[in-house]
Amino acid sequence: MSRIAPLSGFPEWLPAERVVEQQVLDTVRRVFELHGFASIETRAVEPLEQMLRKGEIDKEVYVLRRLHADSDVAETDALALHFDLTVPFARYVLQNSGHLEFPFRRYQIQKVWRGERPQEGRFREFTQADIDVIGRDTLAFHHEVEVALVMAEVFRSLPCPPAVILVNNRKLAEGFFLGAGASDAAAALRAIDKLDKIGPAKVAALLESDAGLSPEGAQKCLALAQIRSADISFVQQVRDLGVEHPLLDEGLGELESVIAAASARMPGAVVADLKIARGLDYYTGTVYETQLVGYESFGSVCSGGRYDSLASDGRTTYPGVGISLGVTRLLSVLIGRGLVTASRSVPTAVLVAVSDDAGRQASEDVAAALRGRGVSTEVAPSAAKFGKQIRHADRRGIPFVWFVADDGTHSVKDIRSGDQVAADPTSWMPPADDLVPVVALAHNEESTS
Repeated sequence: MSRIAPLSGFPEWLPAERVVEQQVLDTVRRVFELHGFASIETRAVEPLEQMLRKGEIDKEVYVLRRLHADSDVAETDALALHFDLTVPFARYVLQNSGHLEFPFRRYQIQKVWRGERPQEGRFREFTQADIDVIGRDTLAFHHEVEVALVMAEVFRSLPCPPAVILVNNRKLAEGFFLGAGASDAAAALRAIDKLDKIGPAKVAALLESDAGLSPEGAQKCLALAQIRSADISFVQQVRDLGVEHPLLDEGLGELESVIAAASARMPGAVVADLKIARGLDYYTGTVYETQLVGYESFGSVCSGGRYDSLASDGRTTYPGVGISLGVTRLLSVLIGRGLVTASRSVPTAVLVAVSDDAGRQASEDVAAALRGRGVSTEVAPSAAKFGKQIRHADRRGIPFVWFVADDGTHSVKDIRSGDQVAADPTSWMPPADDLVPVVALAHNEESTS
């Protein structure tokens, strides 16, 4: 039989890696729920036509068709796997608005599919974890601070390097570009969004050719993109560039409010970075991207922003703001670069040894008693010599082996230290650090379990 090759872009984790993923997801879910976000799940597909009008993503969408599709099915009737969770959420709100209380706070942890070119951190199937707050006709500005701080709390609760949420405002950027002489502000946004990929010289050329800027105007836009500040000092830096426009004033005031409020609550977690643009067209205000400190070259692991007209039925508009954690993308750097370790690859804390086939029931009774008190327990697969059963536990990473003697007495052995003590299955508990697998930063004492 030929060797089975992995399918590029569709990650599958080994058991120890899956432990890391599960604990990341558990932490994310716990923080989201602490802040009152309700869980939803949407269908995997959306109408293709609806998805393609939301931004520059058409080359990445997977279309869903039957193998023998009807030849008379119109292209506009085609379905596509969703490429993010924001568009499906907007549709969900419109469809269920009569059953929701606004502002509606949702979190969604789900797989998405995107036709990326597979590389580190880029997958064709991956898990996202989103939070959004969406209102009816209006949405208070303070939610733009809130979602950033909730995600900052997620990162501080995870076993990962420090994270910085970088924030800009689309009104600020578009107003500046228009004030600098751009004939097409959207083209200028798209050019600036490519700054880290193609460099300032090529971006300047795009700003002139696609956005209609003069060489001087292009250089001012590049100077804007260099501004980064953890406090509100960026406001004066923007003013010093000498560009004026009413939309710039509005966006600058909004970003100043976000940074001032965030720095008061969680200093250093949220930073103004005026090169952040976000490529999707539906963003209208605050936009976010997130970098891991020391791994900035990896790119953003978490992003989002304010959208005012993504969800509308023609009579009512549902403005919202959200931020999305690329769970699989984050895991690819944590696992791929050896930044985290799991204490074991199985949930099992105790293996109950079996002395002989006749004694298996006694071992099963011990296992049932331990499980009844929340201790993950297995019974040895066979009545092999005890040394072989201990080696089986060691290979699986199980820290304790339980023995039932012929006289009915019990003992438990920590196979790492060799210590063995008398034990009662109705009262004995493993140490807290051994009860469940622990995920920790490599070479770091901080951990989560």
